[in-house]
Amino acid sequence: MNYSYPLNESWSTEEIIDVVNYYSIIEKVYEKGVAKQDLMLAYHRFKQIVPSKSEEKQLDRQFEKQSGYVPFRVIKKAKTLEQHEIVNL
Repeated sequence: MNYSYPLNESWSTEEIIDVVNYYSIIEKVYEKGVAKQDLMLAYHRFKQIVPSKSEEKQLDRQFEKQSGYVPFRVIKKAKTLEQHEIVNL
């Protein structure tokens, strides 16, 4: 990984850790797969930190530009799966 995660300077240390965890899980979905439950827990915490849809899209675009991974596709696919399935792209 030769890129940085999109972060907001106003977030607390705990919030930064949780957002980094979310984007790390997005990476894992592409690389080897992740349990839907783990992904959705991280996404719900991310949405607590970033409730604005426009800010979420902005952060996701930054992440996609740097990593090539698309969080929207991951979440969209996860929502179609049963609770205990593995999300993999």
